Order: sequence, then structure tokens, then C-alpha cells
Amino acid sequence: MKEILYTEIPSLDLADFTSGDANAKKKFVEELGNAYQNIGFVAIKNHGLSDELTKSLYQSVQRFFALPDDVKLKYEKQELAGQRGYVSKGREKAKGRNTGDLKEFYHVGQPDDNKTDDYPFNIWPEEVPEFREYTLEAYDILQKAGVQMLRAIAIHLGLEETYFDEKVRQGNSILRQIHYFPIENPEEIPSDAVRAAEHGDINLITLLMGASADGLQVKRRDGEWIPITALPDQIVVNVGDMLDRLTNHTLKSTIHRVVNPPKEKMGTSRFSIPFFMHPISEMDLTCLKSCVTEENPKRYDDMTAGEFLDERLRELGLKS
Repeated sequence: MKEILYTEIPSLDLADFTSGDANAKKKFVEELGNAYQNIGFVAIKNHGLSDELTKSLYQSVQRFFALPDDVKLKYEKQELAGQRGYVSKGREKAKGRNTGDLKEFYHVGQPDDNKTDDYPFNIWPEEVPEFREYTLEAYDILQKAGVQMLRAIAIHLGLEETYFDEKVRQGNSILRQIHYFPIENPEEIPSDAVRAAEHGDINLITLLMGASADGLQVKRRDGEWIPITALPDQIVVNVGDMLDRLTNHTLKSTIHRVVNPPKEKMGTSRFSIPFFMHPISEMDLTCLKSCVTEENPKRYDDMTAGEFLDERLRELGLKS
């Protein structure tokens, strides 16, 4: 396949895949495959999230992060390695870095009635009671959209359309509410500190609800950083490292980052809500035989999704 150097990420309509129109579905799969083999990101509309829910969720998230630090720390359980509840400022570090990112965040996993025994229970902030309702509603919608995206990916890979369904039905997926907090005195932070240093996501795919400010960038194949923008009715969906491993780098987990704002805007907040779609821990990430060729020899050691997640949490400084 000829490499495409996108100047912006492609925009697709998920309704083309789900409408029942065979030609529209085929075209969606082809365009998605092209994008994921080249830049690893797409913008998607008709994903199921309403403007009203998105607004309500962001308002509840902003209310939580406006709480005093000592209140938020009630919801940080370090024994959970950041997998549920609050993760405090600067605690997460990108792989290979010693400086923490300029962010704090909150993690919610599968609803308690759908989780497996090895996942921890969710933790809910009592100071913001509506946080739970809006979070669980968004989690369910993004999970369903993610299943459809994975079905399109499975078709592109020559697998059964439902190949991923049971692997993600009770998967260790996480909705992360992020606050990139204001920096009132930039001279007091490490010189290399950024909102989110360059990284690849751990999971199969990430579905990102619109962020509240600019700053997200993706590293193109030629090394150039380009901004990730989406219209208000779109979400951004990108390939994660687990899918990259499974497909032997046929589908690309592209390095991305969140850069600091201009100095005059360092004192402002940025909010973002990605849904990290994980499979069950037992899923085998051994490279698909169809993705291993003479031109693309096997790149990765065999391991399960749970083993890979554990390895990455240690690299991020969330697990010792």
C-alpha cells in the first residue's frame, strides 16, 4: 500500500457502517483501513453521544476537579495502580520519562454489574453525585460505538466481523476524565514538563470525546507533528498499542501528545475525556498470522492483554 501523508485526520460517518447499506459499509471499512494503516487516527460522527450528555458530563467533571486537593485525594487509591478513582497531579509519566505530566485524572471502569472478579469496583465522588450518572451513560454509549469500530477493523483484517465482541464485552475498558490544570507560575515547573508527553495508548482503540481546548497533536510518518481537530459532532478514534501488537504494526498506534498552551494561556484549564477500550485480560495478543509476512516479519513477543497492561503500568510509574 502506498503511504499517505495526511495533512489532517480523515473524517468518517459510523452510520455508513451500521445503516445496512452494503456499499456504504464496504467503503467505510476501506477508508478506515487506509487511515489506520497510515496515520492511526480518524474523526467519527454518528457515534451516539448527544450534545446534552457531553455538556452535562463535562460540567460534572469540572465540578469534581474544582474541589480542593485534599478532598480529591480521598478518592486516590494507590494500591489500585491508578486503575480506578482519582490519580493526582503529575503522578503519571510517559514511557521513558522521569518528569510527570501536567495533569490529574479520574478513572472509571466497567459498571459493577458487568465487571469480572479481577477488576476493582468503581469509586464515586460523593461531592458530585451527578458524576456517576453521566459517566456511566457515556461509558455505555462509547462502549457500543467501540464495538462497531472494532467490527469494521475485524472485516478489514479478514477476520469474522464479531471477532472482538466477546473479547471486549467485559473488557477492562476505562473512561478517563482528564484535567490539565492551570500553571500560574510556569517558571516553577520543570523545563521539560508538558501536559501529556508523546506516547502511544496502551489499549485496542481509544474513543476521545471533544476536548475543551486545542493542544492534541499526532506524529506523522515523516516526523511532522500535525494538530488533531474534530468538529463538535465528532469523536476521535485511534489505534492503541494492543491492536498494533495484534496486527504486527499493520494498523498503526501513532505517537501523539498534548502540548502546553502559549504562555499567556498557561493559567487556563483544559479538559478531555478519552475512553480506552481494553479487552479482557486473557486475550492473546500474539501477532495474527495474516499480518506476518516476509516484508513485515514478526515484531513482538507473545503475551496476553493483561500481561501487556501490567508491563505498561510499571513503565508509567503507576505500579511498582
